[in-house]
Amino acid sequence: MTARRRHTGLLLVAASVLAVLLAGCADPGGSGAGGLPSPPRSAATAPAAPAAPASAPARTPDGTLLVADFGADTVTFVDPAQGAIGSVRVGTAPYAVALGPGGRAWVSTAEGVAEVDTGSRTLLRKVASRTDTGPGGAGEYRGGAMGLALSPDGTRLYVGVNVPGRSGVLEVVDTAKGEVTGVAPVGRWPFDVDVSTGGREVYATGHDSFDVTVVAADGLATRRIQVAPYGTEGGLGSWLKPHYAVVRPGDGRLLLPFEGERLAVVDPATGQVSIEPMTANTHQHGATVTPDGRLFVVGSGPITRDDRGPSLTVRDPDGSERVYPLGLPHENVAVSADGRTAYVTGGFTRDGYWDGITLVDLDTGATHRLEAGQRPLGVAVL
Repeated sequence: MTARRRHTGLLLVAASVLAVLLAGCADPGGSGAGGLPSPPRSAATAPAAPAAPASAPARTPDGTLLVADFGADTVTFVDPAQGAIGSVRVGTAPYAVALGPGGRAWVSTAEGVAEVDTGSRTLLRKVASRTDTGPGGAGEYRGGAMGLALSPDGTRLYVGVNVPGRSGVLEVVDTAKGEVTGVAPVGRWPFDVDVSTGGREVYATGHDSFDVTVVAADGLATRRIQVAPYGTEGGLGSWLKPHYAVVRPGDGRLLLPFEGERLAVVDPATGQVSIEPMTANTHQHGATVTPDGRLFVVGSGPITRDDRGPSLTVRDPDGSERVYPLGLPHENVAVSADGRTAYVTGGFTRDGYWDGITLVDLDTGATHRLEAGQRPLGVAVL
């Protein structure tokens, strides 16, 4: 295992170098309305004739990516073959995306959550957070909704809400009524929220409290599991904290990657945490898991001189890993329906982000960068 040192100076140098390298990157914008315009009226049409009806908006194709634009107030729809095809305004600093039934998507923002019709690319409604998170804002530690996940039946949305300066909360949104129906205390800065396979428990990952809060779906009783494979030395100033978790298919264990070196495997029933080795040796953020049990983990880049650069780790159920270099910092990842392509967002919660997505061919390892969105963080495949 690599000995870890908190060395913010090196991170600042790395961020400065990245800023220089990325200064020439184009900003694709992506603030269009998302629908096709009405056809122009023919010049030969008699003045008294009624105007031609507006054409129906183009439906969003399957396989389109939906990304949360943390650097704007939109979600962007991205065709993996050509780039952005439309966007919808949802609120300040969108963070995460959760897909629901009927072509609906929920997006966390600084003000609360927004519901979007992904087929027509329209905003349906916004639901404000019940919890007071202080003045609105953007940036890495902004208050408001962060991690979120839907119950298996789509009737409840679980939202981790960051309250700057103190512990966060988990808010429960009734998706039919569009209102907050319950609140439970969780750890500080709830980076991620996951739901157990059967929907009986919700897991909120507390970045700044080194923990996972287990919340009972019925009754909202809570219990805390400390997840700190490096210990908690350094407190709020430590780099070695949990970020994202996934629920492993089959046994329901939680998997939390740390620094490309250690994978914490948490049994939610007992609170027991075991550690397995990882190989990327880089600061890690976003994670997802496919139904076949493959774990995908985004390496955002070095925080000490001994770390390697940004990467995507693909870990098979037997523990073997493939590490794909990415070159630039990234934040989160989704996988195509056929399991052959990974989509890795370039937003990154810290400085050094870029406005695009890297496509990784999981058969060949080839990568392709696609400009899309504004500091994209959360991502889902429609």
